[in-house]
Amino acid sequence: QVFSSDFLLGGIVIGGGQANTDPLPMFIAMDPPKHNIQRKVVTPVVSPANLQYLAPLIRERAGTLLDSLPIGEPFDWVDKVSIELTAMTLATLFDLPQEERRQLARWSDIVTAAPGHGIIDTFEEKMMEFQRFHARFTELWNDRVNATEVKGDLISMLAHNPATRNMEPREYFGNVVLLTVGGNDTTRNTITGSIVALNQNPDQYDKLRANPDLITSMVSETIRWQTPLAHMRRTAKEDIEFQGKHIKKGDKVVMWYVSGNRDETVIEHPNDYIIDRENPRRHISFGFGIHRCVGNRLAELQLQIIWEEIMKRFPVIEMVSEPKRSYSTFVKGYEKLMVVIPKRN
Repeated sequence: QVFSSDFLLGGIVIGGGQANTDPLPMFIAMDPPKHNIQRKVVTPVVSPANLQYLAPLIRERAGTLLDSLPIGEPFDWVDKVSIELTAMTLATLFDLPQEERRQLARWSDIVTAAPGHGIIDTFEEKMMEFQRFHARFTELWNDRVNATEVKGDLISMLAHNPATRNMEPREYFGNVVLLTVGGNDTTRNTITGSIVALNQNPDQYDKLRANPDLITSMVSETIRWQTPLAHMRRTAKEDIEFQGKHIKKGDKVVMWYVSGNRDETVIEHPNDYIIDRENPRRHISFGFGIHRCVGNRLAELQLQIIWEEIMKRFPVIEMVSEPKRSYSTFVKGYEKLMVVIPKRN
C-alpha cells in the first residue's frame, strides 16, 4: 500500500496534522488491517435488513415534516427539512433521544467549522462544544457497555464487539465523530442541493414532474453534481512515479472528488445537471475502494424517500434567494436556503 490515510501521518483532510493539534483516531483515518476490522463492526447498521427496517420510519418522519411546512410563506429549507430529517435518522442510529437530535446535528457542524464564520466564534468555543460532545457520548458508552440487553445501535455495536470493546477512549470518540459527521453531511447537504439543482435547471424539474420514476437517477445525479465532500487526502509512504509526476515519501496527495465528478474524459457533459443521464451512479462522491462511504445506501434511501414524499405533495418548491453556503474546503454544504411552496397538489 503506497498511500496512507493514517491520522498519525496527517489524516485525510487538508490541514490535518498541523502544529498544536492532536488528531483523533478513527477508522477512516487508519490503514488496513485496523481500518477493516473497525469498519466491519459498524457495517450491520446499514445492512439491507436494517435499511428495510428504517425505510418506513424515515418515510413517516419525512411525511410529517413536509405536512408541517407553510404554504405561500418563505422558510429556511435547511433548518426545517434537511437538518431535521437527517438528525432524526442519526439519533435513531445512535439510539439517542429524539429531543437531542438538533444538538447532535450541531456537534456535527462543530467538527468541520472554522471559528469566526457563523457557527462558532472562537477556537475556545469549539473546544468547549467538543468537551460536551465527548462527555455525552462517554455517558452513552458507559450505559451501553454495561447493558445486559445488547441493542443494534452504533454505540452498542462498538461497546460489545470484541474488536472494539477495549478500544482507547479517544479512539471510541474519534469513531463517534466520524459516524456523526458521516451520517449527517452527505445526506443533509444533498437534500438541500437537490432543491438548488432543480431550481437552477428548471427543464430538469419539468422532466421530474412529468416522470417521477426519475427520482432514483435524479438522486444519484444530484450526489454527483453536488459532491458533498470536496476531497480526501493521503500521504505517500514511499517514492513513486504517477502519471509523469514524482511523488516523494511523506508528500501529501489530495484526491479532488469535486473535480473527478466533472471529468470530461469519463462523464459526458459533466458540468450539466441531467437527471436521466445514463449510468448516473458513476460518480466518486462516496469515494472508492476500502474507504468507500459505509453509509452510502442509507444516504440514497433518505434522499429517495424525501423526494417521493415531496412529489406526492408539492408541484414545485421555489428558491427565493441564493443559498448561504458552508465555509469549508472539505464540506460542500449549505447553511441556509430560503424557499417558498406556492401550493399543494
